[in-house]
Amino acid sequence: MPLAERGVAWASFGHHVPERRVPNAEIEAELALPAGWIRARSGIEARHYAAPDQALSDLAIPAGAMALSGVDPGEVGLLLLATSTPDHLLPPTAPLVAHRLGLSCGAVDLAGACAGFLHALVLGAGHVRMTGQAVLVIAANLLSRRIDPAETASRVLFADGAGAVLLRPSSNPAEGLRSAVLRSDGAGYDLIGIPRGGSRLPFDAPGKGGLRMAMRDGRKVFAAAVEGMTRSASQALAEAGIAAADLMAWLPHQANARIIDKVGANLGLGGVEWLGALAQYGNSSAATMPLALSLRMGREPALPGGPVLLSAFGAGTIWGAAVWQHRP
Repeated sequence: MPLAERGVAWASFGHHVPERRVPNAEIEAELALPAGWIRARSGIEARHYAAPDQALSDLAIPAGAMALSGVDPGEVGLLLLATSTPDHLLPPTAPLVAHRLGLSCGAVDLAGACAGFLHALVLGAGHVRMTGQAVLVIAANLLSRRIDPAETASRVLFADGAGAVLLRPSSNPAEGLRSAVLRSDGAGYDLIGIPRGGSRLPFDAPGKGGLRMAMRDGRKVFAAAVEGMTRSASQALAEAGIAAADLMAWLPHQANARIIDKVGANLGLGGVEWLGALAQYGNSSAATMPLALSLRMGREPALPGGPVLLSAFGAGTIWGAAVWQHRP
């Protein structure tokens, strides 16, 4: 199929969450919070935590296997793993995941924080259009071991989980990405992070602490996320020639319900279906978007064809939006 005639389709989906479900009541009791406090401020009712013997790959592999069910491994030319919590700092986890899935294609980790899936989707779609090969995009995070158990801001939000989408070439060039807006601002580099473990502050550097995720200024993160997601989504819609009322669905990164509600109101998305799984699965960073997408695609009635808006904001800070044409 000539490049100009090649679109990109969401071909199949997968997801996986650990068995252990952690309801709000458990965390509220440990942090001496009033009953209902977490739900009122985040929209989250429960989340899942990995078992002590599970690593990131143990979440990513079953999600990928679900998306690859019935697929010839030879079709897949690339695996992109969006994660901030790999099995090891070196080597990358993606080659191990590919091997366990029976793939011998290219495989690379993509560290895009909460915006990782959006970036991987955009890059994966470009690879499909250029090569005609399928691309498996997996986003997975195991955040329960990286949060400070005593820090309320992160403890109540973050979770473990994985989602996957298989991208395939389509004979309809209108299918797939219609626009993509990716942005960053390193001035907010230290708003959310895990200080130790890199070359700037190795594990064995003098001093203590810095091994857990910290959110330095939650209000500033909230404001930056709302502003960045709103502006990038507005630009993506304009570049695609799509009005908010024309959208079939909206797939935002699910950090917390207040951010989603504010961005949705800013964009006038009140009548658009929101693809979300925040209430029962919490914030698993990059994994929230494909997890919600896989859960929705597994329900009846099927998601109808039409344009889908994707929005995300993550540590770094990085953010963006895209319009994806799902089955014209």
